[in-house]
Amino acid sequence: MNQSEATQLGRLFIIGVGPGDPELLTLKAVRRLQDCPVWLVPKGKSDGRSTALDILSPVVDGDGKEIIAHHFPMHKIEMGKTPPPEVARAWQAAAALVHERLSAGRDVAFPTLGDPAIYSTGFYLCETLLGLHPGLQVEIIPGISAMGAAAAALGAPLCLGNERLVVIPATFENGRLRETLLNYDTVVLMKVHRVMPRLVELLRELGLLDKAVLVEKTGQAEERISRDLTIFLESEPHYFSTIIVRKRA
Repeated sequence: MNQSEATQLGRLFIIGVGPGDPELLTLKAVRRLQDCPVWLVPKGKSDGRSTALDILSPVVDGDGKEIIAHHFPMHKIEMGKTPPPEVARAWQAAAALVHERLSAGRDVAFPTLGDPAIYSTGFYLCETLLGLHPGLQVEIIPGISAMGAAAAALGAPLCLGNERLVVIPATFENGRLRETLLNYDTVVLMKVHRVMPRLVELLRELGLLDKAVLVEKTGQAEERISRDLTIFLESEPHYFSTIIVRKRA
């Protein structure tokens, strides 16, 4: 790609929109969304709504924007391994949609929940696009993380002084989870909704059940804080749930 071709390309903005409260969007996120003529908004179900779009819509007017809703299947991704075919196809399809707009010189915004640096689809899209356009200009706009907002809702820190903090998917096997829970002062467990019975039993075994708090739909009107995790032995919490285990209350 020569310099002339590179300058004709649009830019990609991966924008964190926070965990749910529209007022938690940063000023920079709002400005970039206002400036971008195209929004590619992710949705977790093919027939569902885009939560990211629902968050930003009360703050940023979408009139006059080309808004493309794209389904990204919710599957476990393991780094260093080939993603499931359905997931890879979704990334490629999204990259093709964005590539078409960028090639026409139009900037594209990809709003993503929470902060793009933490388990975000935005970086998979970015990597796929850079394979097509190595010279593509990409800007990452950080957002308020779900774990930061959850800690704020609890009125408690995640860590202080020399305390050690780790963030880990709860979908890991019990061996890795047990080691992590034993060796760190604060453990933030993400992606918990489908493994709650296993988590509750493990936390009980380690004597940490009374140190664990679950926050559902952080920053949203339906936010719920649960300090008794045994209620989830019979029912799943919402997909947007985070558990904070802090040994030093």
